[in-house]
Amino acid sequence: METIMEEVVIVGAGIAGLATALALQRVGIRALVLEKAECLRTTGSALNLFPNAWIALDALGVSHKLTPLYRPLTTGSITDVATGAVRQISLTGAFLGKREGPRPVHRKKLLEALAEELPPGSIRFSSQLDSIETRTEKDAVVHLKDGTTIKSKVLIGCDGLHSVVAEWLGLWAPIHSGRSAARGLSVFPQGHGLGSSVQQFLDVGKRAGVVPLNDNEVYWFITCQGDHKTYDPITIQKEVVEHHASNFPSIYLDVVRHSDLSSLSWAPLMLRNPWNIIVGNVSRGNVTVAGDAMHPMTPDLGQGGCCALEDAVVLGRHIGNSFMANGGKSLVAEEMGRVLGAYVKERKWRAAGMVTGSYVSGWVQQSSGGRNWWRQLLRVVFYAYLFVMLGRHIKYDCGKLPIAKVDDAKLD
Repeated sequence: METIMEEVVIVGAGIAGLATALALQRVGIRALVLEKAECLRTTGSALNLFPNAWIALDALGVSHKLTPLYRPLTTGSITDVATGAVRQISLTGAFLGKREGPRPVHRKKLLEALAEELPPGSIRFSSQLDSIETRTEKDAVVHLKDGTTIKSKVLIGCDGLHSVVAEWLGLWAPIHSGRSAARGLSVFPQGHGLGSSVQQFLDVGKRAGVVPLNDNEVYWFITCQGDHKTYDPITIQKEVVEHHASNFPSIYLDVVRHSDLSSLSWAPLMLRNPWNIIVGNVSRGNVTVAGDAMHPMTPDLGQGGCCALEDAVVLGRHIGNSFMANGGKSLVAEEMGRVLGAYVKERKWRAAGMVTGSYVSGWVQQSSGGRNWWRQLLRVVFYAYLFVMLGRHIKYDCGKLPIAKVDDAKLD
């Protein structure tokens, strides 16, 4: 059986995994990323990146590769399906300070932008984790299902919702939010004519939206009560058009009908209990987690991917500072427990807050449609106060990476 020695091993080549590998590479540390798939995963057609994500991408040195491709969203509207009332909202101005509105990006483009910056051989595909052990304070050992054993000074689980690393740490399994979401990407060869405005539609127990990515593509979603789940794209499209959104405005139904069937997905919305993030074992020795492995959340504030990018920069900063303080030659394994503990201390309250805020946002919005006066009042209060308060958190600055003068050849 093959045995490999690495400084850092990252499990999962999603947003958190690739961004963390890049953060470490920027400070002079090689990381090996293990990915069970045969290539970069593209599940999830698109996502919104708010100012906090762009601050992180600036720190990682890749924002310039994406900003020319995607325009910032400037305005939005929220339609009450039952009453027809429309509320206009601004995605710029005092709400975001001097920063631009969110930019929707293709998930695939984001992953490619991160992966392209990594040295060759940084990602090992078709590598499925079998077990984890820590023999001493100096190493973490992972065993792959192909018989390979890999020893490292740091192990970071970025392996998503059903994280093997999070389970090994003893974190509780994610819980069901009580809602599910269908998502897709629609293509309009002649142009969609929606401009740069996001449109949302609220009904009792339902929330939907259309988000233009460019002149020809639109990302759409709908969340509804229950545990709906199917993998057949034709069924997903039919269920949305004929059942869940049958009374929605024609502009929304037209977008769903233009779906690229290969992009459609429908799955339950899960989250980690915020209290478990605060008091649970988010790190143990030289093992920790980031991204959805740490803080799965509902998509109602659009912060899942944004917080994953923040995690990467914070991890890179803490590990990088320790690396440089010891001469920049190699990591001191005995220090990694303290370093990862400092990362968790910085991240856990913010992560728990975003999980809570996302859940509350979704609950309020899906409970506030219809003609009942208390639902109308609930929505007014939410958009006037709570939404603005939560919005302040999307300007969060995760900091910069320490500057290292590194010969790139050493990372190859």
